[in-house]
Amino acid sequence: MTERLTGRKVAILVTDGFEQVEFTQPLDAIREAGAEVDVIAPKPGTVQGMNHVDPGDDFEVDHAVADVAADLYDALVLPGGVVNADHLRMDDASVTFARGFFEQHKPVAVICHGSWILIEADVVRGRRMTSYPSLRTDLRNAGADWVDEEVVVDQGLVSSRNPDDLPAFIDKAIEEISEGEHAGQVA
Repeated sequence: MTERLTGRKVAILVTDGFEQVEFTQPLDAIREAGAEVDVIAPKPGTVQGMNHVDPGDDFEVDHAVADVAADLYDALVLPGGVVNADHLRMDDASVTFARGFFEQHKPVAVICHGSWILIEADVVRGRRMTSYPSLRTDLRNAGADWVDEEVVVDQGLVSSRNPDDLPAFIDKAIEEISEGEHAGQVA
């Protein structure tokens, strides 16, 4: 598995308040699989993770979201965290960046509360997805077919519920990223 993603470039979009384990475990696994990974955030500098409700570590941002575009990357990963997800969905540049992956038929992996930005980007309609249970109504109201499963894959869109699902989430994310473009992935 170490070289499975060689030559791929993956963006992880976060801001302060992301669930740290939903960031670090996919980041480490995707890098270990051979991909180059950039941390993207609304502002340059650093972002702070959370360990549920306790402050976590600071992480360096590689690029501000306004300075990059989806066409520079092969896939997008969206960690959860209530504060992170709420702030990202209110940031126009972040929403546009996320939508770009759907417009370009590229894999997107989202966990926990991360789906809020996809609702804002209007890309979940008709998609089968899972999320943290409190987003069930939000996703259904946005037109998604919400299910309570460990991991769901729908034409390149990988979704999971919470940190307990990380092993399955990471495996499916790496699988989708290694496959590349998805004809059914639309905005």
